[in-house]
Amino acid sequence: MNLIVGFGNPGKEYNFTRHNFGFLALDFYFKKEGLTWQKTEKFGAIWQKSGENIFIKPQTFYNDIGTSIRAFKDFYKIPLENILIVCDDFNLPFGELRFREKGSAGGNNGLKSTILHLGTDNFARLRLGTGNDELRKKLGDTDFVLSKFTKEEKERLPEILQEASEKILAI
Repeated sequence: MNLIVGFGNPGKEYNFTRHNFGFLALDFYFKKEGLTWQKTEKFGAIWQKSGENIFIKPQTFYNDIGTSIRAFKDFYKIPLENILIVCDDFNLPFGELRFREKGSAGGNNGLKSTILHLGTDNFARLRLGTGNDELRKKLGDTDFVLSKFTKEEKERLPEILQEASEKILAI
């Protein structure tokens, strides 16, 4: 069994914000694969099982996302090597994707929560670059990650989400 986790915040006000890039990636993947999310939450997450994969979008808010991940891992007895996190990263240029089998939180509070609740950083992550240095300096880190994508960035989203979907399938 594999656990694929998209990072984001619940609520319509967070749609198309940088912090919800993980949610966007899973939603794009679902649309492409003809999947739909379960109507009821489980362990504080919107979820769906498809074959040997369990997909989740935790609804616990970004900074406490690890609680849902830990609950799914424990209930389904999913080994760490079968967990994939899909999250935003403002340290990567917009549109750049980076896969790592393990590593630090790199300042990402959702990854910090995941590391805290799993007790390790030995899990895979696909980071989706949201970097925009000019806007980040203007807004500050907190407002930046909660900001909407610019018009130019929104135009590039389909190609980036397509690439993310292909990487999720490959991983």
